[in-house]
Order: sequence, then C-alpha cells, then structure tokens
Amino acid sequence: MVKRLSMKDYKIALIHDWLVTIAGAESVLSTIYELYPADIFTLVSNTDALRGTIFENATVYESFIKKMPFSIKHYRKYLPIMPLAIEDFDLRDYDIVISSSHAVAKGVLTSSRQLHISYIHTPMRYAWDMYHLYLKQAGLQGSLKGLLAKLILHYLRLWDYQSIDRVDYIIANSNYVKKRIYKIYKRDSEVIYPPVDLSGFDYQKKKDDYFITISRLVPYKRIDLIVTAFSQMPELRLIVIGDGPDMDKISSLAKSNIELLGWQSKDHLKDYLESARAFVFSAEEDFGIVPVEAQACGCPVIAYSQGGTSETVVNGKTGIFFHSQSVDAIMKGVREFIQIENSFDSKTIRENAERFSKDKFKSAFTNFVETKVKVFFNE
Repeated sequence: MVKRLSMKDYKIALIHDWLVTIAGAESVLSTIYELYPADIFTLVSNTDALRGTIFENATVYESFIKKMPFSIKHYRKYLPIMPLAIEDFDLRDYDIVISSSHAVAKGVLTSSRQLHISYIHTPMRYAWDMYHLYLKQAGLQGSLKGLLAKLILHYLRLWDYQSIDRVDYIIANSNYVKKRIYKIYKRDSEVIYPPVDLSGFDYQKKKDDYFITISRLVPYKRIDLIVTAFSQMPELRLIVIGDGPDMDKISSLAKSNIELLGWQSKDHLKDYLESARAFVFSAEEDFGIVPVEAQACGCPVIAYSQGGTSETVVNGKTGIFFHSQSVDAIMKGVREFIQIENSFDSKTIRENAERFSKDKFKSAFTNFVETKVKVFFNE
C-alpha cells in the first residue's frame, strides 16, 4: 500500500441520492463538499436549483434516470430502478467514497481497496418505518396497484438491508437515527449532527404577539394538527410559512387568527423567528433543522417529543415538549408554554443552537474521516 501524505493525495467521490432541490440533506452535502471538493455522483440533478449554490461549478455525474421522461420533476416515480441506477456508477478510479444517503446512495459498488463512509440521514423511510403510512396516504391499500407497490417495497427492503454491508463506516445524523440504523441493519454508527448555518440569525428579547410554524406542507409534517389546534384557540395568533401539496387542506382548516404566508426568503424567515413568541413543531423528524434555526433566533420551541427534536430542544429551558401528535396535545403544550413563557431566556436558547453549528460539524466530520482513512490504509 502506497503511503499518502494528506487527504489531497486521495481521489474522493461524493455520492448523493438526488440533487433536485436544496434542502437539509443537500446542506449536509454542501458542507462535506466544502471540506472535500470532489466529483459528485447523483441519480438526477436540477441545474436551475443548483444555480448560485456551491454545486453550480461542481463536476456532477448523473445516472441513466436523468434521460428518462420527466425525471427532474417526477424522479420519485423511478424508485423501483434506483438501486440499479446507483449500482451503475463506475467508481473504480477513486480511493475514498463518501455517500450522503437517505435512500439508495449508500448502495454504490466499491472494491475492497476502496474506503466507503456513509452519512445516513435516515434509513429509507417509505420502505421501513413509514411503510404502512405511505400505503395509506397514497391510497394503495386493498388494490391491485397496492399489491404491486407492496412487492416493490418488499424488494427495496431486501436490497436496502443487503446494501448496507457495502459501507465500511456509518455516520448517523442523530441518536434517533442511530437507533433506527441498529434496529434495521444491526450496524453501529457514530452520531455527527448536521451542520446548521447560524450566520445571519440573531436573537432579541422583545417579542411580538404571534406563534409561528415553518414547514413544507406535506402530510407527515402534521401542520394540519397545528392549524386545527390554533383554530380552537382564537385568542392566539399563528403564522404559517411554507408551501406544498397540502396547502389547500391547510387553508380550509385555518380560522381568522391564522395567517398562511406561503414560501418566504431566509431573511424574512429570520425576521419572523426573531420576533415570534414560540415556534411550533409537530413532525417526527430524524433531526429537524428549522427548530435549531428557531433557537438560533432566541425563539423557544414547542415540539413533539419524539425524533431529533428530543436531542436539539432542552425541555423547560429552550422549549416545551408535547407527547403525542394530536390537537389536544398541541393545545396543552401551548398552554403550558404560556404559563412559563417569561422564564425563557433568548441568549440561553441561542447558545443551545450553537451546539449544532457548521464549524462543529466540520471539525467532527474531518476528524472521523481522517481517523478512518489512517486505519483503513494502514498509515
């Protein structure tokens, strides 16, 4: 084995499921790319979405799915062939493979001489934890189409379980995901929390008279529960920021004390978060970046106690937990918050958010990667 002097002496490939929008997983990838500006392999990418980002001038290789009809907009419809597409990448020229995976990216093919480290955002949710919910929400129960979906997801589970053995070392994005990785794959992992860009967020002690929630309006985010809860508390004002397929449903539930603002820029998000009485969050997320951004603004978080928020919010100090995804539980949580609202300190809340800064991620990630490189290549 040839001795290397530094990480620059290794040829690195970065693998990501798809690059069609810039969301939480892509923020992690962008920080990894800052550390290791390497070739990127992805199933499909959206040039318009990447314009003006760190990926605009990156070398990006796409799979054959990109050539399929409507692949950018309807890439999820190609889920059954994604394992085949990710295995089609030829990575023989690379020494180190770093995958950023929430679906199939970890399943790339590598040889025994190649080190593969995978940052797992989540095991494939629709094949495992959310299997029954996915079938229900898609209306695929008790039909021939549903049977076909079950067969496809069964195949994906088999492939997903088998493909984890291709990874040498696993990083989990939270202790919540670490437990799920062990439950599903029986593999150990190390937790490195995602980087949250805290720049531009600041805190202020003066608050306006409203609560806020920010989310893509999709079913599992459970914004419908929050809106219904505040509709039953007409004395309290709620601002909802975000867009998505559930917009019509959310609009039909909203009473006059609730404002739906749709998509807003980061600057507007910051302004709203800095002045809000509290941020309300009802999803069971693997990590959850927005609750951390809220805390970076000194904004207390009223959150469902399961998932990543149980690790990012300190109950009674930076927020309040409610313990079931229900309207009654949210209303109870909001009322408990109001009773102790004056005890929350904006500076303390901000300091908690700094545990998840970009600099902390970079330090932990480079230390993990470079330690494993020395072990794997016998340096």
